[in-house]
Amino acid sequence: MTALNLSRQDARRFAVKKQLLSGQRPPLTSAGVMEVFRALGCVQLDPIRAVERTQYLVLWSRMGNFDRQLLHQVQFEERQLFEYWAHAASIVLTEHFPLHRNRMDRARTATGKWQLRRNQWLEDNATFRQFVLAEIGRKQPVHSAEIEDRADVPWSSGGWTENQSKRSVTQLLDYLWTLGEVTVAQREGLRRKWMLLDDFLPAHISREPLSDEEETRQAIQIALAALGVATKRQIKKHFTRGGYPNFAKQFKKMEKTGVILPVNVEGMTDQWFMLAQDLPILEQLQAGQFAGRTVLLSPFDNLICDRDRTESLWDFYFRIEIYVPKAKRQYGYYVLPILQGEQLIGRIAPRMDRKTNILTINGLYAEPDAPRDAATTAAIYTQIGTLADWIGAKEIQYNPEKPRDW
Repeated sequence: MTALNLSRQDARRFAVKKQLLSGQRPPLTSAGVMEVFRALGCVQLDPIRAVERTQYLVLWSRMGNFDRQLLHQVQFEERQLFEYWAHAASIVLTEHFPLHRNRMDRARTATGKWQLRRNQWLEDNATFRQFVLAEIGRKQPVHSAEIEDRADVPWSSGGWTENQSKRSVTQLLDYLWTLGEVTVAQREGLRRKWMLLDDFLPAHISREPLSDEEETRQAIQIALAALGVATKRQIKKHFTRGGYPNFAKQFKKMEKTGVILPVNVEGMTDQWFMLAQDLPILEQLQAGQFAGRTVLLSPFDNLICDRDRTESLWDFYFRIEIYVPKAKRQYGYYVLPILQGEQLIGRIAPRMDRKTNILTINGLYAEPDAPRDAATTAAIYTQIGTLADWIGAKEIQYNPEKPRDW
């Protein structure tokens, strides 16, 4: 099949469009939240709240100043979403449960060194495991602190979980979550309340696993639909990272049947691909129907979570510097990239002080080729103001000791 030829601008616009970062925003309703999740497939979870937690920031970048309670409503009341692994710990769609069920099943039989050690610890604590599951079934939803920590063999890792606050029951719940036996049924800040997964899932959701072939076919479609265009490697790193059994065989079959089309991207040596069903969207973009926006992105946003892809397609080098010593940071502790239209033009380093309700901008950095015109500048400051309103800041301050390129 002859490959389609795309300019890099086409490829970037296609990715931005598929990520709901251009054109009309989703409505500020629970339906709008679900529109975002169906477009992205998953949204990463992260506890850091230097500005706002990433699951909310990802929605804000697409929806605007939405009510955070909408996410809780859709996830914990309507149960259209649940928490599980995707490319990281994430919120995923309940309707995709059969696909994720396969990963849960594989976790039980994994033979890696760490997985074998985990499974041995679970076996050594079989009585404790049954006690915890019974307590959750009796009290659900329940916080780990409400469950007696009566492990037969207390957890000991010698690693990052080796601390007094990591109770064995907390470690056990994390493992049972990976295995698909429990799920997060409520969140109060960082406090999680647990429920048996089978009780949490709506009755109409199938509990049956998929064949490996069907799992991979669905995962490829979800990943590629979210990416717009991508290489095979980028697809495998997206959505259910590490969860594409027999990828090469299934991908070839999808190409042969015309579900997937080959694409040449200007200046790229690797072969790229897209879904045939998305051709009308691409044709509209190539005809000039692209309504870009100026948007601030979470550092964990789906558009840029694959750092190599981000650098390849946008010439934008981005790394999270949270764990870099302060003196060695190039940009800052928590940095939000700036998307203008289809270009990543810079980044800001904001920090919200919730005691004073002051949002401090510790640097506003432009890429070397970023536009500096009045319209761009106004759009960036408008977004900063909108962010401040949404997170409840009463004042915005700009650190005079940090760069301010606009």
